This record gives sequence, structure tokens and C-alpha cells, in this order.
Amino acid sequence: MAVYYLNSSIMGKKKPQEINASSMADIAFLLLIFFLVTTTMDIDKGLLVILPPYSEEEPDESDVNKRNMLNILVNNKDMLLVKGEPINITELRELTKTHVNNNGQDPRYSDSPDKAIVSLKNHRGTSYDMYIKVQNELRAAYNELRTDYSMNKFGVTFDKLDDLRKKEVRAAFPLRISEADPDKTGGGK
Repeated sequence: MAVYYLNSSIMGKKKPQEINASSMADIAFLLLIFFLVTTTMDIDKGLLVILPPYSEEEPDESDVNKRNMLNILVNNKDMLLVKGEPINITELRELTKTHVNNNGQDPRYSDSPDKAIVSLKNHRGTSYDMYIKVQNELRAAYNELRTDYSMNKFGVTFDKLDDLRKKEVRAAFPLRISEADPDKTGGGK
């Protein structure tokens, strides 16, 4: 019995070729750079609100005349209660303008714009959408009051005033919105 050892190269069979992977790292790095450069990141936007400094002490409400306070309560069913009466969100802007710009005429509303305070109390179950709607209406009321004032005094809308005049208008109609914790004030029950 004869044993033959055949060399694979003699029989015409070649070793399988290996793929040259030396440039794969370069390609992956270039793809990574491409995706980093071309991808846009969404930036979360929120409300620009200046918060008062933190204090352990409870605020003393005795120095604030109840007449100057516009109490707004939003319950967990997104219903508004303003000065103890239910209202629609569409009425909030005009009611806020009336309260702030009363100048002591109606005894139900504020003495003057610089003494007017809007107190907003939201239940923990209030939807974010309703919270934003209420904030928009309150800020729109102040923006309209400031624009009316600047038109009467300077003949130009508020957004077209220079910084010095804007400061004067803001002093005439200061944005005083107080957001109280409903659990501490009794509004969350």
C-alpha cells in the first residue's frame, strides 16, 4: 500500500486570501467624524424664569394688601379659579391686564401696577400644557400693557425701545408673578 502526500499547491488549490483590514480603522474613524459633524443636536428649551432666592422663612403676606393680589389656582383637571371664581383660559389675559392696570379705580383690583402681584398656584396634577398656557397668558398681558404704555409715552412699541426706555417701562409695569407651593398655601387640596 503506497501513501501519497499531495501538496495543495500542486493540485491547483490555493489558500483562501485574507482581506486586508489595515484600513478599516481609518474608514471607521472617518465615518465617526462624518456623523459627528453632520448630526444636529436638539437643545431643550424651557421657560426663562428668574426664581427668588431660597429662604427657610415663610414669606410674610401681612405686608401685601389682599387687594393687590390676583390669586390664580389651577387644579389637577386644568380648570382655572381666579379670585375664587372659575374662568376660561381665554379670559385670563384681560383679567390680568385689568388687575395690574387698575390704578386704584376698582376696589376689587390692585392699587397700582408696581404693587400688583399675580399669585399662581398649580396643583401637582396640573398638565404641563396648561401650565404653559397660563404662563403665556400672564406674560402676554404684561407685554400688552408695556406696549400700550410705550406707545402712549414714546410713540414706539416696547420691542423697538432702547435699553434705557425699556428699563423705564419695566419699572412702570414690573412683572411680579409669584408661584407658590400649593401644599404650603392650601391650594393643592
